[in-house]
Amino acid sequence: MLAAPERRRAISGGALSLAGIVLFVGVAVLVLLAAGIESGGDTTLSDPYLLGVLRFTLLQAVLSTLLSVVLAIPVARALARQPRFPGRLWLLRLMAVPMGLPVLIGALGLLGIWGRQGLFNQALAALGLSQPVSIYGLAGILLAHVFFNMPLACRLMLAGLERVPAEYWLVAGGLGMRPASVFRFIEWPILRGLIPGIAGLIFMLCATSFTLVLILGGGPAATTLEVAIYQALRFDFDPGRAVMLSLLQIAVTLLILGAMTLFRAPDDHGLTSGRALHRIDGQGTTARWIDALLLSAATLFLGLPLASIVVTGLEANLLKLAGQPIFLQAAVTSLAIALAAGLLAVLISFAIIRARSVISADRRKTVSLCGLALTLSASSSLILLVPPIVLATGWFLALRPLGDPSRFAAILIVVINALMALPFVIRVVEPAYAIHVSRTERLAASLGLHGMARLRLIDWPGLRKPFFTALSFAMALSLGDLGAVALFGSDSLMTLPWLVYSKLGSYRTNDADGYALILGLVCLLLTIAGTAGQGTRDHESRGND
Repeated sequence: MLAAPERRRAISGGALSLAGIVLFVGVAVLVLLAAGIESGGDTTLSDPYLLGVLRFTLLQAVLSTLLSVVLAIPVARALARQPRFPGRLWLLRLMAVPMGLPVLIGALGLLGIWGRQGLFNQALAALGLSQPVSIYGLAGILLAHVFFNMPLACRLMLAGLERVPAEYWLVAGGLGMRPASVFRFIEWPILRGLIPGIAGLIFMLCATSFTLVLILGGGPAATTLEVAIYQALRFDFDPGRAVMLSLLQIAVTLLILGAMTLFRAPDDHGLTSGRALHRIDGQGTTARWIDALLLSAATLFLGLPLASIVVTGLEANLLKLAGQPIFLQAAVTSLAIALAAGLLAVLISFAIIRARSVISADRRKTVSLCGLALTLSASSSLILLVPPIVLATGWFLALRPLGDPSRFAAILIVVINALMALPFVIRVVEPAYAIHVSRTERLAASLGLHGMARLRLIDWPGLRKPFFTALSFAMALSLGDLGAVALFGSDSLMTLPWLVYSKLGSYRTNDADGYALILGLVCLLLTIAGTAGQGTRDHESRGND
């Protein structure tokens, strides 16, 4: 029930946001296409190097997806069968950590356990095995991808298993079905419907993986498309090859997104509640022991790298590191970029959501408005189609005629990080906005509140919490990002992830561990600040129910 001028402003805001996104992404893609044509085919699809990179990108993505999904099935079953397993709720919380943890920090944690000097190789040496296990190359990439994606698959599968009607378990108990029969007739049909969507999502994440492959790739034989783009510009300065790799990356991403639309998207209801399940198939002694071993192994697999980050980080002289001028410079730059990117992502999200809400409420909307609403819905997916490193490459080439592209690096990183956060921010803000509008629209209309008065008295108090939650998530995402800054990072533009990576590259691992711990704590504080009070409110809500 907005006034006509407010409707026009809302729709105009959404249209301008959409135009800005399309312009930013479109310029990068057009420059890449033009550069590809101009290069005259110096680098073609028949180039053995390109084919090798493409083959490895798809191979590691397929294997990572397969391992993540297959390993998630028994862990999800064990969690579903053992609702009273000691520490089950903490394990579920632990599974949420890799999804919010900056990838760079997770990689350092994995090096602390599986690296040459890591805990695993030290244990092998203690047993008299002198040949260390190397985490670099395909094995390390697979291990890291499983660390980050197996918990995601597990949580989605567990949510599906916990939605099975209680009558199913009563019937299974009445029939005396053994665990194998329960899996065959009840669990597998549920998981079979979820696995294609989960596998598609994980495959997409692995095929566009950058930071993990950059750190653990270990050479040309283990390079993905995104890392090859970075190497072509950063080390070889071969724009023709970078353009061809970027176009290949866009084509691969487009094919993956197209294939994913064929699968039903898995329903993620967020953190599982940990409510008690009345299943009898997990009450036998053998089943309890098997489940306990599985859950303990999962806890160690996920928990040890995180513990390693804390332990190795504390071994560094944090006070000395925090007082270094380069750290202060990196911290100020990172926070400034993260705040700007977070605010931009939230403002664009609100503009898109508000425009879609106004259009959907219009009973006499025109075809053009319907088209605008659909385009706004798809706008946040553009960053999935054109990954950050490809955007950075396109703008790097576009700005070269104007001089040193690094002069524009801060602005580009802010915009790329904002676009990168857009899908997550919209997911946080949109449900809260819909509820707020349904509750306050008639009240605001009856009071005749419009414009700034409505914003100050109704909208801001109601939407303040999701605004800060979305802002904190977007800032944490930007703070931990290495993808956009990798192309432009230098001594004059030093961010915290780039500082950690630089220390790692110069073999100052102790400093890298210390800075990684500080970066992780900053991201954790941002997440806690953004979600403060939600647990209390949820608890009160459940209590009222």
